[in-house]
This record gives sequence, C-alpha cells and structure tokens, in this order.
Amino acid sequence: MSEVELSHAPVMHSEIMLHLKIQPAGIYVDGTYGRGGHAKSILGRLGKKGRLIVMDKDPAAVKAARESIGEDSRVTIYHDDYANLSQTLAALDLGQQVDGVLLDLGVSSPQLEDAARGFSFQKNGPLDMRMNPMQGESAADWLRRATEKDISAVLWEFGEERHARRIARKIIEARKTQNIEDTATLSGLISDCVPPLKNKKHPATRSFQAIRIHINQELSQLGTLLDSIFDILKIGGRLLVISFHSLEDRLVKRFLRQHSTRAKLPRGLPVRDEELRSTIRLSVIGKAIKAGAEELSINPRARSAVLRVAERVA
Repeated sequence: MSEVELSHAPVMHSEIMLHLKIQPAGIYVDGTYGRGGHAKSILGRLGKKGRLIVMDKDPAAVKAARESIGEDSRVTIYHDDYANLSQTLAALDLGQQVDGVLLDLGVSSPQLEDAARGFSFQKNGPLDMRMNPMQGESAADWLRRATEKDISAVLWEFGEERHARRIARKIIEARKTQNIEDTATLSGLISDCVPPLKNKKHPATRSFQAIRIHINQELSQLGTLLDSIFDILKIGGRLLVISFHSLEDRLVKRFLRQHSTRAKLPRGLPVRDEELRSTIRLSVIGKAIKAGAEELSINPRARSAVLRVAERVA
C-alpha cells in the first residue's frame, strides 16, 4: 500500500463493517463520505436490492463520490450536511426505514493535505477552514471581525485551550497592523503565546481545531442529527459515530445514555415496568471502541478516534 493510500485509509474499517451488520437488501447512509473508504465497503456488501445514500458538505468529496460510485443505481449522492438527513429521507419517503447510519466526524486526510483549504498549520495556505468553501464565513473573515471575548470563548469552549485569553489578545493586537489571512500567520501568533507542550503537539493544534469547529458549526450539526435519529432509523437500525474530539464524543455519549436509560421518576408513582421500559429507545452496543495497535501502526490518524455504536429498540 502506498503512502498516499495509507493517509486516506478509512478509520476503524473492520470495526465499522462488523457493527453495521450489513443486510444485502438494507438501506444505509454514509453521512461523511470523505474519499469513500467506508462507503465503498458498504456498497460491496449490498445486494441488488440494497441502497446506499451518501452525503458530504465538501464539494471535493461529492465530486469524488460521483466519479467513483455515482454510476451505481443503488447509490444516491447529496451535496449537503448530514444534519439535513431527516428531511432528505422524508423527501425520498424513507423515514424510519434506514438500517444503518455512519458518521466519521472531523476533517479528512485529503482536506488536511490540501493547503488551499486552510485546515492545517503544517502547510501554509489561505485561512479558510470551511468544509464547504462556497458557503458561510471563512476563518479569516471571522477573525477579522470577532471580538477578543468571542475569540477567547471559541478557543476555550471548542479547543479547551488554557491560553485562550492570551491568544485572543495577541490576535486582536496583531490585526491592527497586519491581515491574518493565511495559516502560517495565525500559527505563528498562537505559537508565541503557548509554551512548548510535553506531548510534542504543535502549539496551534487546539486553536485550529476550535476555530474549525466554530466556523463549520460542527457540534450543533451533530446535535441536530442526533435529535432526528428516531425519524431516520428503523427498529433494529444502527447508528455508528466516529469522533476525534472529546466534545463530539461527549455529545454522542450523553445522547446515547439519555435514550438508553429509564426515566427517573419519584418513588411511589403508579407506573408499571413495561411503561418504564418504553422510555428506552436505544441499546448501546458495548463500550467506546478504539483502534487497535495494528491499525495505529499504519494509520496514525486513528489514534484519537473513538467509535460508539447504538441500535434502535423502540
């Protein structure tokens, strides 16, 4: 396998295929196509009556999907955010009929490797960071108008950056005399504020991640999808989410726990066990899953990945 192929390897591929429990005639959704590693494997396990719905907000990913699997009659491709999946399925008359939904969150390897996208501090490029470059406000535009308080709040809330206030102050001071329009400039400003990290992570790691999450509204989009999951999955359908950030994983974990636990009611209420059981809508499949040593040796991106699996039971 070439170095390029390794960098695009789908995370936890074996675990995903195992837990999706793919049925040949089932309906499956890959809400984050990326470069299609997972989607192609799902498609390979579907029969003639199976169906795969692919979504991605990145036009480059959608283009790759159309070129790779767009001719397959079992595949439907949408250039859209997975947060809109419920409405999309309703329009297809497929509400509550889906056997499996897969989300591989975060930024993909191709996005990181393309300096023009502005996601990485390792390669200089325009400070964009939008998953869909044709929509919304770029990171450069946001940093041009954001207040010191706003910047600090984003870095702290979405990046858990301890030096958020110092970095925000530095950005505000710097933009008085220079435009912060490329990744190298922003990375340099942040590095001046953050002491060397013991874990050898780049000082700009948390801040870049936080700004990206804010620009793309990633947590709110994930929350929207989770809130609509019962309009999407059939009974027995499964939700699989790969997270790369503790805030994403926390959101997923809290949602799964909320819907897999009986409602807490005051003692003495005349409620039967059967009625309490009806409040449990999801069965959580095992504990959080992480990549094994073999995968980590060839796919370093997997080291921070956490997979959670749940099945709809009501």
